Amino acid sequence: MKRIILWRVFLIILITFLAVFVVKPNNKNIKILNETKKIDLVKGLDIAGGSQLTYKLDLSKTEENQKQQATESVLSVIRKRVDSLGVSEPVIQAGTLNNQKIITLELPGIQDINQAIDLVGKTANLEFQEQSGGENGDGVTKEWKKTELTGKYLSNATITYQGGGGSGNSAGGIKSEPVVSISFNSDGAKLFEEITTRNVGKPVAIILDNEIVSAPNVNEAIVGGNAVISGNFDATSARSLSISLNSGALPVPLELISQRTVGAQLGNESISKSIFASFVAIILVTLFMIFQYKGSGVIASLALLIYIIIVLAVFKLIPVTITLAGIAGLILSIGAAVDANILIFERTKEESQMGKGKITAIQEGFRRAWSSIRDSNFSTIITSIILIWFGSGIVRGFAITLLIGILVSMFSAITISQTLLLLFSNFKLKLPKIKIIKIKKTI
Repeated sequence: MKRIILWRVFLIILITFLAVFVVKPNNKNIKILNETKKIDLVKGLDIAGGSQLTYKLDLSKTEENQKQQATESVLSVIRKRVDSLGVSEPVIQAGTLNNQKIITLELPGIQDINQAIDLVGKTANLEFQEQSGGENGDGVTKEWKKTELTGKYLSNATITYQGGGGSGNSAGGIKSEPVVSISFNSDGAKLFEEITTRNVGKPVAIILDNEIVSAPNVNEAIVGGNAVISGNFDATSARSLSISLNSGALPVPLELISQRTVGAQLGNESISKSIFASFVAIILVTLFMIFQYKGSGVIASLALLIYIIIVLAVFKLIPVTITLAGIAGLILSIGAAVDANILIFERTKEESQMGKGKITAIQEGFRRAWSSIRDSNFSTIITSIILIWFGSGIVRGFAITLLIGILVSMFSAITISQTLLLLFSNFKLKLPKIKIIKIKKTI
């Protein structure tokens, strides 16, 4: 029995040590199997600051049975574009407002909202058109007709530089200009070769979102499926265009109906208030446990501290996006952990009052309390899973932290608290004595 308890104590110490190592503020990388993984608490929009955009989908020209697929396609394209910005843990979700489909984006850390708007809302509908009609003085016709070559045949788009050696700086007195180099897949390369073959000596227009970006003259048939889009780009606009082309065109137009920027100062203020509220809650809970259960309350408080460290380590390893709602879920799970300890202590007290020995009373107390702890926590787990599955945004963040907290609290109550109590009882260690001063009122 004593050997099993010592092994459990060793396991708890090891887990706690590893959790502390992960939670350390200056430890943002961990090496696993020769691979370095970045670990950090990911802050949500309401904490880190950033941009929030809401778009309305124009589905007026979309068939009723195709609207859901169009919405999912838009979500996929936007996710690709946002990922290319390097945004950590963005929230992108579809919803309904006044019976119209909308998409809401939360982009933590993005303070330049115009950059986000330009990238996300761009339809990026790429087309190649050839002449239709008589020529004017520029060699460009007044009318154009569509070809079969569109952005769907695109395989890659990258930024290159023309005019100055390709580095983006001046070379030989000529300033380099950023352009977007595109390449087509095999089918697109064949179409491009056909179009350039029949338009030698004529211009071919490159159309982006129904606007002519450039209309260069074709000197000879182009084989290989490579082309260049130029149009007085700067580095930012060229990068934005290449991202939009690589992620694909939006299947339906988007209309920006709401935009909001959350400053980092507001986020820092939210963190300070949340940390203070959490600290006060933990102190009050600890004082209650010590006041009510004396030495056992001290052990429960120690188990609670270990529980918090483990939960924070799990948050960093997954990682979980920390929002104000998520912090609320964490505090609620702390309450569940304390509730489990209270059930155990009350059951143990009942067993002791029945004349059972200290060790037997502890074991029976945990055994009898387990069914209540299991049922209450399982109901919370089921609710959390439903909220994660069907919820979004704030609700989902709350449910994720609550679910993780509940799972860890079950381990904490059944393993850590029980092991520490049995350790003190089996090895006849003295629990800390808490003296409560009573003030007698004299008349």
